[in-house]
Amino acid sequence: MNDERAAQGLDHLQAAAREMIAAARAFLDVVEELIEDREQVASVVHAVGSAARGAARAVRDANPVASHANGGDAANGGVQHIRVS
Repeated sequence: MNDERAAQGLDHLQAAAREMIAAARAFLDVVEELIEDREQVASVVHAVGSAARGAARAVRDANPVASHANGGDAANGGVQHIRVS
């Protein structure tokens, strides 16, 4: 019974691998068509750049440096060093 189940599992893995290969080929075909058109390439590059700038802005806005009023030291990335004796 275990050998049969192992063989079935292997069959499923092989089928999945074939599907992944077919998907990769289809994706590469689309990419190949895309890169033939300079305007489409420029549009994709612009979209990716805009997304990257937006992500960077979101990260920056989500991690503001603590101000001096909150006890932070802007020069040290918002970390206040306190001596303990």
